[in-house]
Amino acid sequence: MTAPDSGASTAIWTTPERRALRESVTTFARKEIVPHLAGWEDAGELPRELHRTTADAGLLAIGFSEEVGGDGGNIIDSMIVTEAIIQAGGSSGLIASLYTHGIALPHIIASGNADLIDAYVRPTLAGEMIGSLGITEPGGGSDVAGITTRAERDGDEFVINGSKTFITSGVRADFVTTAVRTGGDGFGGISLLVIDKGLSGFTTSKPLKKMGWHCSDTAELSFDSVRVPADKIVGEVDGGFVLVMQQFVNERLSMAVEAYATAQRALDLAVDYARDRETFGKPLITRQVIRHKLVDMHRRTSAARALTRAAVERATTTDTTDPALILDAVMAKNQAVEACEWVVSESVQIHGGMGYMRESEIDRHYRDTRILGIGGGATEVLNDLAAKLLGY
Repeated sequence: MTAPDSGASTAIWTTPERRALRESVTTFARKEIVPHLAGWEDAGELPRELHRTTADAGLLAIGFSEEVGGDGGNIIDSMIVTEAIIQAGGSSGLIASLYTHGIALPHIIASGNADLIDAYVRPTLAGEMIGSLGITEPGGGSDVAGITTRAERDGDEFVINGSKTFITSGVRADFVTTAVRTGGDGFGGISLLVIDKGLSGFTTSKPLKKMGWHCSDTAELSFDSVRVPADKIVGEVDGGFVLVMQQFVNERLSMAVEAYATAQRALDLAVDYARDRETFGKPLITRQVIRHKLVDMHRRTSAARALTRAAVERATTTDTTDPALILDAVMAKNQAVEACEWVVSESVQIHGGMGYMRESEIDRHYRDTRILGIGGGATEVLNDLAAKLLGY
């Protein structure tokens, strides 16, 4: 069971084309993803062929323009893909790994560099390559302006020294869109470079062991005098910070969707379990305390969905540098994460001992949910940003 769409703009999300998209994604996920997800979690990564299979189904590049090799559609369509996969039994960890190009490619596309688009964007959207984004460093996460990985110009090359950590898809990635310092301190000295895996001096750690997102490989990257051709620069030298900031809105909205979609799935699982599980001769759902829990879970999930979808709709017509949209994305992410954490925890409680078992699906969602309030800007950092935008 999945709760019906709600909100004043429901029609935008339920056009005949988008209903067909949702059905297509649901069918694909139930066949190609859900039966294998436990095995992929044990392996610690997704198989590379899943990217090609998803691309062949026309579902890997939704939301990317056909002009750069995408499948078309906008941010609403890409969010529907996320919703449908998770609500079919997928997970936010699966989304993070299979769709890492959602954070690795937009900067390249925004730069308009045709050579880089041909070399990296098109093959990635076709499922032939895997890309990742290298921002976070051992000394800092949300403080993008404080990165220390250095890129020194030497003729027609940049020489890179430094390290990155917690890089999603970093083990399997063929290239990393990497934030480096090419100028002085602060945001004004940051550039983006596309760095190919396999270059001399570029090493990748073994997959990091994590609390959740087990099917999503995460790595530490080290650069020891790595030489990168200067034509791999994304946009202008020292202009990387703006490119990174422009994409944070979409990343935060994506994580907000992952959060409310996970909450909805957790609610659905709880309802099904409460109907099937009998205690003292009656179904668990006949207990008033359980029914009230389910109502509260539904309420919080619906509120998070409504707030996030309103922000997503604004994003289809508003520049990502607009302070109002930035605020909407921040508020949506924090609201959805808060709802998800509470709803998933309540779902585990309703499942009782079975919810604590690794074999149960709700166990996966409980583990995976914890990262959502950290990635894409920690909840506390986003609250502080919201306070500034609100003038508090």
